[in-house]
Order: sequence, then structure tokens, then C-alpha cells
Amino acid sequence: MLPRRSTLLAAIATIFAPCLAWAQAHRPARPPSAPGRQRQPSTASGSPAQTPLGAIDTVAKFALAIDFNSGATLLDKGGEMPMPPSSMTKLMTAYLVYTALKSGRLKLTDELTVSERAWKMGGSKMFVQVGSLVKVEDLIRGMIVQSGNDACIVLAEALAGSEENFAEQMTVKARELGLTGSFFRNSTGWPDPSHRMSPRDLAMLARRIILDFPEYYHYDSEKSFKYNGIEQVNRNPLVQKGTADGLKTGHTEEGGYGLVASALRGGRRVILVINGLNSMRQRAEEADRLLEWCFREFEIVNLIKADDVLDKAPVWLGESPTVPLVTGRDLALTLPRNWRRNVQIALRFDTPVKAPVTKGDRLGTLAVSGQGVPPMDLPLLAGTDVPRLGLPGRAMGVLSRMLTKG
Repeated sequence: MLPRRSTLLAAIATIFAPCLAWAQAHRPARPPSAPGRQRQPSTASGSPAQTPLGAIDTVAKFALAIDFNSGATLLDKGGEMPMPPSSMTKLMTAYLVYTALKSGRLKLTDELTVSERAWKMGGSKMFVQVGSLVKVEDLIRGMIVQSGNDACIVLAEALAGSEENFAEQMTVKARELGLTGSFFRNSTGWPDPSHRMSPRDLAMLARRIILDFPEYYHYDSEKSFKYNGIEQVNRNPLVQKGTADGLKTGHTEEGGYGLVASALRGGRRVILVINGLNSMRQRAEEADRLLEWCFREFEIVNLIKADDVLDKAPVWLGESPTVPLVTGRDLALTLPRNWRRNVQIALRFDTPVKAPVTKGDRLGTLAVSGQGVPPMDLPLLAGTDVPRLGLPGRAMGVLSRMLTKG
């Protein structure tokens, strides 16, 4: 039984396009504006963000963009640094509220009492009245669309008894979700020196909201909400423009103007986080510019289908002489457009495989690598069952092997 290591697929096709030298020679010094739009020169100036295509300038102090499906980072400026998240904090408050709704602990039709603390809260308000009863659904819309600090406190007190207890629960949930750069002191994003989130945590949280609670995500795309006779518009400029379907804006004196946006185009979703802008206009223009750049400069390349037979491994003493090797899942990567020579795919498995083999058994590893390609390993699985030969067949197989060796 002599193991044969590593059958290579040096290239499963020519998938990734002009080489890195070509891309660097042709990329612009900064991402161009969206077609048909003219930008102020100041919008495209500033210290750079890192991307697979090289550095690009952005006036945002923090910026991070990820592909929703693959998780690939498209641009990164201070993505791991804790920062003041201001009202973007409300995404974590929303996550805990949605969790309570999904578990049945809360219902959209439940009515919650407005405390004096909630009523007195400053900043952005839904304008709930002290002692009144407000439906949970209205509070969610007040929190998401109107960015109401008062709505957040009503929800926090109902779920945890106090906003302080709720903030502790927010931090615990953040750790459960893998958000290691998040520390919460309140439900609203009210300024506090120890209240922090990183851009990557915000992007990951936005992704989890869309994945875990699609039934509630529609609140993020509402353009306005009227409560207590007061109509307020969604502060997200990309939602107002129709180029994004969520999620949240924020602003404090310390943190500047920020935004978490998610947009779906042609089957691709991109999540963008920016913060530290100087004005609402600058926030809107920079968010629009960077989001357009992400969709224009990157594409999803489908490499492998779940049931594609990548190779066949010899089987020792099986009813079939070979077993097909598959990944059991589709493999797609997000890469700069037209890169079609950079991907390398290798199959590694020991042979012969000893019968019996059950469909789905892990038999090896598929390794993906290459210039500008996020490295990853996927399991190679048996594509079919291969039963073991009966005693006569096994005897003949052993005898045949001995004669061959002799």
C-alpha cells in the first residue's frame, strides 16, 4: 500500500486574470467616481486604505468593506481599531431585541412602559411620552429609522431591568458573536470613553443581523417613520437614495460622522463601514464613492460546484476501483475583476483508499492559494459509497497485488 501524495490541479481553468503587475500598472491612484457623477476633489483625498489592488485614499478616519457572501475584505483602514461607534451601537441593541422576538420572549405587539429616564434622554429622539405604553414594533422603527435614544432605553429596560444591565448583556453577546473589539456602556452609543466598537465588529454584526434575522431587516430600509405626530426621515443617505437597504448612521463630537451600509446588486452584497467624517455631506459622498468602487472593482468567481468531480482516488479492495472526490459545497471567491491567472488549487490525499468508503467521508484536502487570493483549505469528500468486496473478491485482489509485485 504505497501512498501517493498530492495530485495537483495546477489550474482548474484559467480563472484569475491579468497578473498582479498588470493590475498595478492599470489601477488608478484613487478610486474613480461613479459613472456620470462628479465629486469634489476633497472627497478623494486623505490617508490611504489598503485593498487587494493597492492603497486608495479616503477622508474617512476608519473604513472597512467586506463581501457579504465570501467575507473577503475589499478595503481596510483601521478596521481592527476600537472607535466611538455613536448611534451605530444601536445595531447591537437591535440584535438583542430581535433575539428576544425570535425566542418568543417579546412580541411585536407587546406594549412597553416609558420610564422617566427614557423620556428625559437627550440626543436623537422618537419623542415617546413618560408613562405611556408603546408597541415593540414602533420602538424598533423609532430606534432604527429615527435613531431614537429614548426608544433604545425603553427596550433595554424591558429586557434587562436597567440600561446598565442591558449594556453588560450587549458585551456578552458581542463575545459570543466573535466581536472582540466591542465594549458597551449603554444601549444608544451615548459618548463614554470605554464604549467602543471596531469597524470590523460593526461589519460582522451587520452581516449577522441580515443572516440571523431576515424577517426584521426590512425596518432598515424604511425611509421615514411617523410617531406621536412627528415624522422623521431615515438618516442613512444611501437608503434615502435607494443605493443601500440598511443599516445605520451615527454621529458624536468625538467620533465624527459614521455609517454602516449594506447594498445588494446583481446578486452581490457588500457591507461598508466608515467613521470619522467631518459632515453629513462628506459622509454621504464618501460612502457612495467607496461603495461604488467596491462593486465596480471586484467580482465573485465561481470556482467549483458542490458535486464537481475533481479527481478519482484508487480504492483498495472495493467493489469499485476508484471513488470520486468532491468538495460537497460550492466554492466562490471575491477577487478584483479580470484576475484570471492567480489562483492555484491543489488536491492532497493518500492512496489507495481502503474500502469500505461511505459517501461524505473526508479523504483529503483541497488547498486554494495564489497572489491576492485568500488562502483556504476545504475538505475533499467521497462522492459515492464504495462497498467492500466479498471474501472471494478480496482474496483475488490480494493475490493479484502479490503477483503484480512479484
